[in-house]
Amino acid sequence: MNLSKEDIINYYYNSYVKVDGLWFIKMEENYGFDKALDLDNEVWKVLPKIQARFLKDKLGLKQGIDSLYACLSEKLKLDNFKYDIKKTTDKITLSILRCPWHVLMQKSNRENFSEKIGKVICNSEYSVIAKEFGEDIGLKISSRICSGDNNCKFIFKK
Repeated sequence: MNLSKEDIINYYYNSYVKVDGLWFIKMEENYGFDKALDLDNEVWKVLPKIQARFLKDKLGLKQGIDSLYACLSEKLKLDNFKYDIKKTTDKITLSILRCPWHVLMQKSNRENFSEKIGKVICNSEYSVIAKEFGEDIGLKISSRICSGDNNCKFIFKK
């Protein structure tokens, strides 16, 4: 029996998602929640650079807000987010309507940690991505699903 291309993609996607959660839980068991979150944050300061650089290369993207828009659109689709994204000349408004990480926290009965993790990790992850497209692109997060809001709202602005 051969696995389909979709089966292989699902296998790797599920492995990636699950290893992140398992790594965090094992770190938490050994070193406590705060230390696990600090170390996880260090990982999420590097992984988005790798992802952004891969997408830049594969999509032929350059610097600037237009390329950041294209990168975010592709990344969020690949990471299984439900979202709405709009761009003007110097600004991107991203509304995340469904966050797969928050859904996993709910399913694993760890929703009480979701807000604390989201405040740290999302800021690092999306700030790092923005900087890959220009040191002059800033990020403001005005709402978060993990904080009880209806959506996450990220504003990237030159």
